[in-house]
Amino acid sequence: MGAKYALIGHSERRHVFGEQDADLNKKTQTALEAGLMPVFCIGETESEFDTGSTLKVLKKQIDLGLKDVDLSKVIVAYEPVWAIGTGKAATPEIVKNVHSKLRELLPNTPLLYGGSVKPANAKELYSIENVDGFLIGGASLEVESFCQIFDEMSV
Repeated sequence: MGAKYALIGHSERRHVFGEQDADLNKKTQTALEAGLMPVFCIGETESEFDTGSTLKVLKKQIDLGLKDVDLSKVIVAYEPVWAIGTGKAATPEIVKNVHSKLRELLPNTPLLYGGSVKPANAKELYSIENVDGFLIGGASLEVESFCQIFDEMSV
């Protein structure tokens, strides 16, 4: 069918369908065996963010979900669950801090940001060190919005 990527661990799969890190690890292994590039999503809920557990949650998701995986063959997308479809967005400072810590854990893995990326914040977010690109949700459903984000990244 021509697919090249497999989205694994998106917040809806984790929080609505109850997929656990062990399930996601199996999916990641299967995607790699099928010749697909896994885009492995990680992220914390609002209560986890509010209690300062972000890095602990993300590290656990990486350690269990990507156990025994060649990290050079995956893409990791940080999506703070509290910023998906809520209109809330992580501040550039939050994104910078989280991506900096992720880079320490994943030195050779592309890191995407995916929490309410919009034309208004794309340029600033893309300029943050260790943000290699975006996983765009709702804004990708609106051609004009998506094209504006693309244009902001191309400047």
